[in-house]
Amino acid sequence: MVGRLSRMDAMQSQAMAEAVDARRHGRIRAIDAALIRLEEGEFGWCDDCGEFIRQGRLDVDPTVMRCVSCAC
Repeated sequence: MVGRLSRMDAMQSQAMAEAVDARRHGRIRAIDAALIRLEEGEFGWCDDCGEFIRQGRLDVDPTVMRCVSCAC
């Protein structure tokens, strides 16, 4: 029984590590995309409606691509 629990614990730990890694890679992709928008002069503009995203929203998360109205 102990061997089974150890294996289950190891599998759960591996799954959690993979999930953390996937989130990290997703965040890196979002940051890279924000840097590209900054270089192209498109940073801060909503991808859906074209309006400027409020500064407070960008302060919280500079990787957002939509204004509050379009994000909802």
